[in-house]
Amino acid sequence: MEDIKLTKLAKCAGCGAKVGAGVLAKLLDGIRVHHDPNLLVGFDKSDDASVYRISDDLALVQTVDFFPPIDDDPYTFGQIAATNALSDVYAMGGEPKLALNIMAVPDSLPKEAVHELLRGGYDKVYEAGAIITGGHSILDDEPKYGLAVTGFVHPDRMLKNCGAEAGDVLFLTKPLGIGILTTAAKADLVSAETAELAKRLMTTLNKGARDVMVKYRVHACTDVTGFSLMGHGLEMAQGSNMELVIDTAAIDLIEESKQFAQMGILPAGMYRNRAFAEEWVDAGEVPLYVQDMLYDPQTSGGLLIAVHPDDADAMYAELKTAVPSAQRIGTVQTYRGGKYIFLK
Repeated sequence: MEDIKLTKLAKCAGCGAKVGAGVLAKLLDGIRVHHDPNLLVGFDKSDDASVYRISDDLALVQTVDFFPPIDDDPYTFGQIAATNALSDVYAMGGEPKLALNIMAVPDSLPKEAVHELLRGGYDKVYEAGAIITGGHSILDDEPKYGLAVTGFVHPDRMLKNCGAEAGDVLFLTKPLGIGILTTAAKADLVSAETAELAKRLMTTLNKGARDVMVKYRVHACTDVTGFSLMGHGLEMAQGSNMELVIDTAAIDLIEESKQFAQMGILPAGMYRNRAFAEEWVDAGEVPLYVQDMLYDPQTSGGLLIAVHPDDADAMYAELKTAVPSAQRIGTVQTYRGGKYIFLK
């Protein structure tokens, strides 16, 4: 077990392995979407999960997420992958209830390592108050793990990544820089202290953020993962037909990640995210390394929340005790045409 280096078996780590948002849009273009009045959110909306109404007071939230190893320890990898998969349900304002394992493992991987991977996933799912009821596994040279998750939400209280309104205040609930750290870790450049911080962040459920935000007038929400703050922020802005004004000084950037970004140690996913979103972003005078961190793909990142300005102070006070890093990072304004995101 001590000799296992899971990350050495994969070309990409965590959400950095995601197909770029621009490429994904082209792949989905032209696929026929069948109409069903009970399908409240489908894949055509670029949202975090699908939502299907069962009754007047119950809707199903469904999502699936899996990726290659982002940590060498199988148990930690299982925890991170499960935390990340559960996050999409929280982003919709829902509560996860059932999950199915999705796993690909090399035939040479010791059964003890596979057991620990699955145990990590089970422990996080149970922490979320949900149950793993089965799954599917295949043999593959590159290990991968994740979950298909089903949750519940009231149809009238579900949240989408669009719907932000002029005057809304933007909050972020975890620091940025995870993708940069995982890239630097491949060359053993990350300090033990920062590596532990990264693991702690990636294994922290977004349940605390969800439980706070559903008490307030939240108009839009998304989790910040592989498409980065800029990529997911752009989807929120375009879907809402609004502008986002981001105060970069208010964003919590992991200190060691800042140093690596200044050195140019950046993941390939950062460049994909920049290619997708930057034409819609006015970067102003923001330093290049800070911009790079805003395009950094996050694995199991925090929630980006747009809330009514009259509720902002109260929600902020609650978030401070419920999430890893409560950040009040900007506002929503009426779209004037042209750029969708303005950095300052």
